[in-house]
Amino acid sequence: MADLRIHREHELGLARARKVAWKWAEEAEKKFDMECTVIEGEYSDTVEFTRTGVSGRLIVAADHFDLEAKLGFLLGAFAKTIEGEIQKTLDTLLAEGAGGGRKVAAKAGAKASAKPVKGSPKKA
Repeated sequence: MADLRIHREHELGLARARKVAWKWAEEAEKKFDMECTVIEGEYSDTVEFTRTGVSGRLIVAADHFDLEAKLGFLLGAFAKTIEGEIQKTLDTLLAEGAGGGRKVAAKAGAKASAKPVKGSPKKA
């Protein structure tokens, strides 16, 4: 099994970061057949994602994103490619969320209501 950890700092604030996270989750569902659920909190949200061979979460805060994922044995062989694709997508969405003018700092390495991303929000 391979573990992925991606950290991105931003200056979007929580409201705009939430929009970026929803967009990321929608793309993950479409591109990678992920099942995503958003758990909203007062100070941060968690996007949980899963599919066969992958599970993880994206923590969305006012000033950073932290993504952790576990890849199963078969997908572990593609860890670097998968990590690169996630980084590229997340960086693009963060740049769009910042109006394209702000740079995103990169480092690789609750009062909760859950909402699914597909179609209309799903509550847990």
